[in-house]
Amino acid sequence: MKMKAFYPALTLCALSFLALGLPAQAQAKTQINALFMTQAAYSENDIRAMTTDFTQQHPDIDVNLEFVPYEALHDKIVAARGAGGNGYDVVLFDAIWPAEFTKFGLLQDVTARINADDSKKIFPGAMSTVTYQDKVWGLPWILDTKYLYYNKAMLSKAGITTPPQTWQQVEQQSEILKQKGIVKYPLVWSWSQAEALICDYTTLVSAYKGDFFTAGKLDFTNPGSLQAVNYMKETLDKGLTNPNSREYLEEDVRKAFSNGDAAFALNWTYMYNMANDPKQSKVAGDVGIVPAPGAKAGDVSAVNGSMGLGIAKASQHPEQAWQYISYMTSQPVQDKYSRLSLPIWKSSYDDPKVQQGQEPLIAAAKQSLNVMLSRPAIPAYSQLSNVLQQNLQQVLQNQATPEAALQAATKGAERLR
Repeated sequence: MKMKAFYPALTLCALSFLALGLPAQAQAKTQINALFMTQAAYSENDIRAMTTDFTQQHPDIDVNLEFVPYEALHDKIVAARGAGGNGYDVVLFDAIWPAEFTKFGLLQDVTARINADDSKKIFPGAMSTVTYQDKVWGLPWILDTKYLYYNKAMLSKAGITTPPQTWQQVEQQSEILKQKGIVKYPLVWSWSQAEALICDYTTLVSAYKGDFFTAGKLDFTNPGSLQAVNYMKETLDKGLTNPNSREYLEEDVRKAFSNGDAAFALNWTYMYNMANDPKQSKVAGDVGIVPAPGAKAGDVSAVNGSMGLGIAKASQHPEQAWQYISYMTSQPVQDKYSRLSLPIWKSSYDDPKVQQGQEPLIAAAKQSLNVMLSRPAIPAYSQLSNVLQQNLQQVLQNQATPEAALQAATKGAERLR
């Protein structure tokens, strides 16, 4: 409805300029600055194409795009608060940042802008990404979790007829693949000392029915958490996990799997179509995908890796920023670009155009998106993540036992509360 009212106003404005003898190009344009990441989900080319389509439909708005690695995204948003109106208008934020951003006033409350009917059409897990303390701080844009990818040809060569249904079976099948010399390191993960490590760890905590809190306090020593870390270390000790995983991020995982150097990989949605692209993958056509398994057959594990688009608190152009966010998160746009990131809209998953060519991914998503475990939502999450990363790395580098590392992480967490 807003768009219908907008265009006549634009036409009258243009006619007014012409009546004054001024070209239509002389109209004042509003420039908004938008910050995105160059890692996983939508590609930079996709975002530029979406933005071009938006500005063609909204000729009074220019969008200045900036892309940074995920690891720099948080600090860029925090640092920009000192820039006032010269900072960002639209920012991409992770599911675990709203608590901190709310505490320090980095995002605008958009609760009143949300259409209640539309929000019911969006996956609850997606809306939870942008909701904190019963207020909404943006619109979900990337709805994502990690899936288990497997090389169908390698499994077949080893005489394995079905993909693993539990993490124990992942380990058992990896041992068979290694013993038969089919691949040196069957497993590859993103275990660099970065947020990627926390996402893999959270997936395994989910599998072993762990949690991050005991009686309302942060606690990483519960049985589920300990089992998750024991599993990580065991696969390294047995030579099943590629030791380079300790330095890998998601793109390194994708490249290793696509190069045929791994039989199993845990990664986000975007890898499915890229690993199946013969132009950039040696294993195209042999890529299988299932939900990350649980500890028991039939169970599924998942981490909430979703992200939202919000209006920076200092933005002087909130209306234009909201028009841009509304467009980027709209169902038609998300459906069009669903090859690297699946839509936030429930009904999209039954759309033949969205399903086409990625039916196994859609089938896995329908299971995984309903069981996503969230990382701890606390204002000091960034510091907490660093503490946890350091202690998990101690285990992966054989410098601490899982028990000692998780106790140290819990003590470190207590100092942040």
